[in-house]
Amino acid sequence: MSQPARPAWVPDELYPFESRYAEVADSLVHYIDEGSGPPLLLLHGNPTWSFLYREVVKGLRDRYRCIAVDYPGFGLSSAAPGYGYTPAEHAGVLEQFVLRLDVTGVTMMVQDWGGPIGFAVATRHPERFAAFVIGNTWAWPKSDPGTQLFSRLLGGPIGRRLIAQRNVFVERILPGGVRRRSLPDVVMDAYRGPFPTPASRRPTAVFPREILGSRPFLAEIELRLPPLRDRPALIVWPTRDVAFRDRELRRWEQLFPDHRTVSLDGAGHYIQEDAPDEIVAAIRGWHPDVV
Repeated sequence: MSQPARPAWVPDELYPFESRYAEVADSLVHYIDEGSGPPLLLLHGNPTWSFLYREVVKGLRDRYRCIAVDYPGFGLSSAAPGYGYTPAEHAGVLEQFVLRLDVTGVTMMVQDWGGPIGFAVATRHPERFAAFVIGNTWAWPKSDPGTQLFSRLLGGPIGRRLIAQRNVFVERILPGGVRRRSLPDVVMDAYRGPFPTPASRRPTAVFPREILGSRPFLAEIELRLPPLRDRPALIVWPTRDVAFRDRELRRWEQLFPDHRTVSLDGAGHYIQEDAPDEIVAAIRGWHPDVV
């Protein structure tokens, strides 16, 4: 299979990894596979891609086999004809990807939409997953007023227009969700790169409406979470994320009795940008029996 040329907006100095591709369900899925050791599967949210994990990979590839994947329509992955960019479809692609690589003993790190997508796969194949690193995310239906407002506004006609015409997820929500620092131009360009046109931004526009639209999918994941309760979990939780707060944190802590929680003080929604060194240190110092 011939591989696409890496676009100019990918900064090799910040993302010095070999690009790999897998054909999965007629989509061309891009991923990186760096280092050796137990597999560490790294899952992004909206509107990011595996670039989000660049510092985490650099800090852990001496201990883990770091696998970071781009969902179809994100990063360097391209979607099959007719692909709808829903969480359920992304989970289906990720499931086939995990089976294709035939990885076992996986530690999975999730944040944002990576939670529902990743746990959909982990609950279908619990025998393949050994531990979890849980950032600010969820894996059940959410119905609080703030969530409903966000989903209806950003997932409705006004939000879709703002995303299509102004790339609002990349230009406003992403930098607004990084609280400790400002993202330099080279980093912003790497996040802008996958979405140069209104049509290319559709993947980022689908997610907001699916917070409510995917409730049956989320409810199914919730029902299948209990068999994973015996796995160790490291929870890395920001203090300045407006989307995920103490309520979600407490639920994760209750779900995984064998947990360690590390507070990322001052970090916002995109914890991999705000606190990569703290995340790396937390993972390196956590449960040596699983590494």
